[in-house]
Amino acid sequence: METQEPILKISNIEVKYHEVILVLKGVSIEVPKGGIVALLGANGAGKSTTLKAISGLLKTEDGKVTDGAIEFEGERIHAQGAATIARKGIIQVIEGRRVFEHLTVEENLKVGAHLRKSGSVKDGLEMVYHYFPRLREKRNETAGFISGGEQQMTVVGRALMTEPKLVLLDEPSMGLAPMLIHEIFNIIKQLNDEQGISILLVEQNAKLALSVAPYAYVMETGRIVMDGESSTLTENEDIKDFYLGLTDKGGRKSFREVKHYKRRKRWLS
Repeated sequence: METQEPILKISNIEVKYHEVILVLKGVSIEVPKGGIVALLGANGAGKSTTLKAISGLLKTEDGKVTDGAIEFEGERIHAQGAATIARKGIIQVIEGRRVFEHLTVEENLKVGAHLRKSGSVKDGLEMVYHYFPRLREKRNETAGFISGGEQQMTVVGRALMTEPKLVLLDEPSMGLAPMLIHEIFNIIKQLNDEQGISILLVEQNAKLALSVAPYAYVMETGRIVMDGESSTLTENEDIKDFYLGLTDKGGRKSFREVKHYKRRKRWLS
């Protein structure tokens, strides 16, 4: 991977649920400081579990890192609690647009302000409204009644209010209209460019993820089966078949046509 110093380094971790169900097997991932890295994979591959292992949320589901190490800015964190990890600057945006539905948009944003170490709450709100001007218009509306795209903007904005060093984004495009998806991803890229926030992006929309993340890992059944520069992965035949759904001629393939992918696994040979 890149020679730039990693802000996050996952080394050969294993994760078990209920002390017996092995979910992650020898996973190693690095996120460079100020970089964006994508983690791709089908449903059930272990992507969300990887994010929860980093953020300390595994414990809420009786999960545990049983081997390997997770380091953030050179410090081992995998045995620490979620609150401690959040205070270090790692914030996970959980899939499903988890807003506090009874609060207004601005009240939702202010929830993230308790982790701020510098600057006023007003400064934080102004930054969020700069990147998400639609939220300024909706700031006094009840979050449970705004659109799905606006709720996604709200949870990302709430993460920004914490002054994060690393944001873990779990399926930000899920359930959104294509126009909103591209708007949100453009803002994510802008935040990375202008604020220097490191991002680990979990996303099933592989084409979109590879367009914003210079480097990516591919996960299958709890293992990393491939990683590399996004430009290289985009041209890989297995990636094109299974994740991008493209033939050599550029046409769509059905899942039935590409399911032989699991049998081939050229990259594991």
